[in-house]
Amino acid sequence: MPRRKLYDASQGEEEAGVALGKAMKRLTKPVDELDREALEKYCSDLGATPMDHITARRPSRVAGEIRAVRIVPRAGAPAMEVTVSDGRGSVVGVFLGRRKIPGLSPGRRVLFAGVAGKDGNRYLVYNPEYQLLG
Repeated sequence: MPRRKLYDASQGEEEAGVALGKAMKRLTKPVDELDREALEKYCSDLGATPMDHITARRPSRVAGEIRAVRIVPRAGAPAMEVTVSDGRGSVVGVFLGRRKIPGLSPGRRVLFAGVAGKDGNRYLVYNPEYQLLG
């Protein structure tokens, strides 16, 4: 005859302690840090290259949230610079000869594909292929 398992009260207490610990971490962490972690998870689920692992002069696909958009003159022609961050680092997409691209606005999530170049301490991707994400 099979033995019946008895209820172990200490197991329920351990699970409750773990759940309470996670809830306390969520409640005490700064909102910026929670947003950064959520963005990191979202970008890694897409299969994009993490921005802290980008190598110069190599094709890469990066995903993240647009942090800034600005128009900068380059060689007398306008260029739109779009700064994208995935929570680990940032990349600047430079669209030469463009003043505006519909859909590329701060707060929007986007995927860039292209060859990254290093300019000082930041990575630039000139005229990247881009995909607007939901």
